Amino acid sequence: LTFAKGASLEDPVGLFNASLDAGTRRAIDLHEADTIDDDAFKALVRGAASLNASA
Repeated sequence: LTFAKGASLEDPVGLFNASLDAGTRRAIDLHEADTIDDDAFKALVRGAASLNASA
């Protein structure tokens, strides 16, 4: 999952695990056996939607 403006989002739990050196984007690489913090993921998606809506 790639977030085009991910570098501008807060990620206190550290969900972003890919494209960390990219200037603007950040990504979350998911594998079949992975688990993800549901609340943190929802907050990240909501933050991204809010950021996109404000532009």
